[in-house]
Amino acid sequence: MIGVDSLSNVKWIKLSTSMFDDEKIKLIEQMPDADTILVIWVKLLAQAGRTNSSGYIFLSENIPYTDEMLATIFDRPISTIRLALKTFEDLGMIGVDDNSFISISNWEKHQNIEGLDRIREQTRKRVAKHRAKKELKEPEKDSNVTVTSRNATEEDIDIDKEYIYTLFNYWNEQEIIKHRKRNQAMESHINARLEEYSFDELKKAIENYSNILKSDNYYWTHKWSLQDFMKPNNVIRFVDDADPLNNFKSSKNQSKKELNIDDFNLDD
Repeated sequence: MIGVDSLSNVKWIKLSTSMFDDEKIKLIEQMPDADTILVIWVKLLAQAGRTNSSGYIFLSENIPYTDEMLATIFDRPISTIRLALKTFEDLGMIGVDDNSFISISNWEKHQNIEGLDRIREQTRKRVAKHRAKKELKEPEKDSNVTVTSRNATEEDIDIDKEYIYTLFNYWNEQEIIKHRKRNQAMESHINARLEEYSFDELKKAIENYSNILKSDNYYWTHKWSLQDFMKPNNVIRFVDDADPLNNFKSSKNQSKKELNIDDFNLDD
């Protein structure tokens, strides 16, 4: 599967004026739920355009849409979603690979691929520029470069959401304390730390924290939630600059023991 930039800025897709002359569409029109099935078809096409990954449709690069997810985002009964997907697959209008990823058949034949590729490339450059900006430290006082406050443009907000989503999933992969869903306070803490550290620094801090918890070579045992870990006085202990893999290493005469949480400041 071709890699995705789920932050693509695609605002439109092409629909042929002869769409309803297609024999597959005519067959669908004879079905009891024809109108609803055709609406789902158009929604799938729009979703493929939004994903902008050569006709694939998915939530993220590693997460395919389930029937339940599509029922929720398309606001249709799950039974109708399943009927529509089976119909589209039987008619060769979509494909479903071994990992349950859906793709629109002949997507490149019907869409302006050159235009979609150009949008994808523009988005990639914008994301790279945004990430580079986050890597910048405070400028020197005599610097001629003026660093303005972060603009809350639509693209920046989307990128920040993607960072939050990825960090949340990465945290759950470590199986420290797994969260079923994000909340506003958690997202606020992560977003605040993204103002201080790069995405890679925060991801590495989570990795350091996980490795320390899982190894008998370190004395730290307290498990925070993601929300608490992302508080400034906590995450700073586990970024690479703090050298946590050395600082929390057990001495020869020190066994791994539960630390008193009162010794650590959890406040903002």
